[in-house]
Amino acid sequence: MKIITSALLFAVSTATFAAQQVDGHIRKDGTYVPPHYRTAPDSSRHNNWSSKPNVNPFTGERGTIDPNRPQQPTYGVPRQRQF
Repeated sequence: MKIITSALLFAVSTATFAAQQVDGHIRKDGTYVPPHYRTAPDSSRHNNWSSKPNVNPFTGERGTIDPNRPQQPTYGVPRQRQF
């Protein structure tokens, strides 16, 4: 039981350590986005909370995205201008 508890604590602390707080803001279209946490950006698709089988430690939601599925190409898709 101690091993399971230790492993769980380690997993949660590692996941929360990689978290970044995002301040609440208003999008250009007027939509309010409340403050929240997200995983720190990197090149891996396996360590995101939205990827299977990961769980968001703040909301308890399970990931639904298959990290092994090929990523859709972004060429030909118009990009939004960043100001």
